[in-house]
Amino acid sequence: MMSRWVPPVLVLFLALAAALYYQQTRLATRSGYPAPDFVLPDLSGRPYKLSDFRGKLVFLNLWATWCPPCRDEMPSMEKLHRQLSGTDFVMLAVSEDAQGRAAVEPFVRQLGLTFPVLLDTDGYLPKRYGVSGYPETFIIDRSGRIIQHLIGPEDWASDQAIAYFNGLLKQPEERL
Repeated sequence: MMSRWVPPVLVLFLALAAALYYQQTRLATRSGYPAPDFVLPDLSGRPYKLSDFRGKLVFLNLWATWCPPCRDEMPSMEKLHRQLSGTDFVMLAVSEDAQGRAAVEPFVRQLGLTFPVLLDTDGYLPKRYGVSGYPETFIIDRSGRIIQHLIGPEDWASDQAIAYFNGLLKQPEERL
């Protein structure tokens, strides 16, 4: 009786192991490549082009107002932004809300966010960056390469996060 269950259970186990292996290798290789360029407007309609920030350390966060973890990490992002203001650090938060400004502007005002919030109402960036959920953050070095990709919310105001970014900012700029 038990022997007839062994092959299906074994197949299921192998399929799950293969899926886990694929996911881990896929995530492990999601850094070290050039960040896809884009142009998106901020809440006032001013266009932001990623490649205009070459020579700076870019913190690119994709999020949405309907995403509770995204909402939760925004205050720590604001603290990090304020902590590193005046350096070669740029924070860009790209809202993936289809309703655009109507959904995003009240939230930004309520939290008093001072970093640029861009609108991607057509969902252009998630496809180009291989986003699987929100929030996702991409750290882009001075030469325009993704050096870190984080999935899920983080405490960006922690001592470790601030030390990490300060360390990156102290690294000499690489020649392109």
